[in-house]
Amino acid sequence: MTPLYVAADIHGHRTEFGESLREAGLVDHTGHWSGGDARLWLLGDYVDRGPDGVGVIDDIRRLAVSARAAGGHVGALLGNHEVQLLAAHRFGTRSVAGWDEPGGFRGGWARFGGREKDLHQLTPQHVEWMTRLPAVAVVDGFLLVHSDTARYLELGSSVATVNTAVTAALGSSDPAAWLDFCGRMSDRGAFRDAVQANPDDPVSLMLRTLGGDVLVHGHSTLTKHFGVAPQDVTVALRYADDRVIAIDGGVYEGGRILLTRLR
Repeated sequence: MTPLYVAADIHGHRTEFGESLREAGLVDHTGHWSGGDARLWLLGDYVDRGPDGVGVIDDIRRLAVSARAAGGHVGALLGNHEVQLLAAHRFGTRSVAGWDEPGGFRGGWARFGGREKDLHQLTPQHVEWMTRLPAVAVVDGFLLVHSDTARYLELGSSVATVNTAVTAALGSSDPAAWLDFCGRMSDRGAFRDAVQANPDDPVSLMLRTLGGDVLVHGHSTLTKHFGVAPQDVTVALRYADDRVIAIDGGVYEGGRILLTRLR
């Protein structure tokens, strides 16, 4: 079986992302793919909070081409910060009915770590790339998602139907629908108390409905949400009876990007 790597929540930390890829042997000193037939999946939140989110997107897009030419694969999922950036780009500061947020989507995006540089550097190609990202994938028995939430199941009962619903949501011109979608993608913490003995716990429901034996997510940092000191962030965290792996090392909180080998 070919190697399988995952990483999440790069948040504009382009230099750290490149270093993690080099350390894993997936790119050479020029940044070109050197991982052969290995597969790398990135679980969302490429933008905001850090110095160059759009640069990270550019790196991912180039890396996908380079990997494909070498027989490898780079896949990318949608994160809540991509959704928030797209909303800020699409709707700007116009008010949203039922949401008391100064500056509308742009104000909310800025409050949650949006960087003006990212917004100003967006091109139609970047927007198109983000709006085509899937939200879930199953690879080698791992269910890959961005957020530690079961609210993906509100969008469908299979990987295909969830991803189709996500694409439709990103094509909507209704601000209220975007607000609902942003909330769904930003939800967190659903798996912390899940136990395998309960067949209807959120982890069991996600795996049974969408597939896979182990769920892998980013979104909730090990540093803030799991209480790991930044200097102690060295490996991904398994929890919920070993059925869930959290890989957001909290790079913007002083942690690191946890490029993790699953296979």
